[in-house]
Amino acid sequence: MALAYGDGTSNAASIRIMIAEDMPLLRGGLVALLSHEADIEVIAEAERGDQVVPVAVTRLPDVALIGSELPGTDGYTAARQLYERLPSCRSLIMASSPRAGDLRRVVAAGAYGLVLHAAQPKHMANAIRQVAKGQRVVDPDLAFAALNTPDTPLTPRELEVLRMAAQGAPPHDIAEDLCLTVGTVRNHLTRIINKTGARNRVDAIRIAGEEGWI
Repeated sequence: MALAYGDGTSNAASIRIMIAEDMPLLRGGLVALLSHEADIEVIAEAERGDQVVPVAVTRLPDVALIGSELPGTDGYTAARQLYERLPSCRSLIMASSPRAGDLRRVVAAGAYGLVLHAAQPKHMANAIRQVAKGQRVVDPDLAFAALNTPDTPLTPRELEVLRMAAQGAPPHDIAEDLCLTVGTVRNHLTRIINKTGARNRVDAIRIAGEEGWI
């Protein structure tokens, strides 16, 4: 489900935002709370990550408030795609709890901030205002968790391979896109599994994602 409001016109002084969150109760609560802010206007909603870009390019919000764990496309990937397609719209990621690696994922996604779902309404509204001005916003608990994030043991090329594998690309496609042989790609994947201590490729993707390496 994707919802849009109004006819595309609004008070020039208001911050136009879209909210992407798959939990209807949480999404509805955010819409209700933020609608009480005189300078913030909710113009659209989405419940899936793969709806973020299509809705945004149609409605042209100033800020996209995006849940980190969306179906279809996760929030970090959706933010990255939005940054590439519509850089004028700044993303603010919402996480359910502070996890090591989240801050790195925010930076890699080109997002402007990271807040917790449980943030006070005024804090959330102020974070949106800061992001709309081009300022960075990070919840203190999430910043502290980032201090405990280990550096990646993977090389830049291994990270490239793993990112593509995480998107579902088979070795043949990865090899073609990166101008490598299929054997080289398979060797990279084997080293990635060994370096991360993973059980298999899927587990390596999970570990790298949780640590914020991809």
